[in-house]
Amino acid sequence: MNLSQKDWTKQLEEDNNSVVLDVRTQDEVNEGIIPNAIHIDIYRGQGFIHEIDQLDKSKNYYVYCKSGGRSAQACAIMNQLGFKNAYNLVGGITDWQGEVTFK
Repeated sequence: MNLSQKDWTKQLEEDNNSVVLDVRTQDEVNEGIIPNAIHIDIYRGQGFIHEIDQLDKSKNYYVYCKSGGRSAQACAIMNQLGFKNAYNLVGGITDWQGEVTFK
């Protein structure tokens, strides 16, 4: 499901069963990441699918990339794998107004 920055942030703040998922490349992550996000690069192909499939499907996933395209793909893959709640951040980290940390 696609959510605007405002709705994504508001829903995330109120969700005590949430996981933030960054699906960008490592080089992009090096430029900053939303705090407490886990990183699984969607460009890893089958490796990405394998890692995603290991995650707890009962949690709610807030997924983002640079602009919202790859994260929309990731949400679709997650839905196919049986995840009920995967929320795509429209506009990605490019439009992100919140905090960013560096690993």
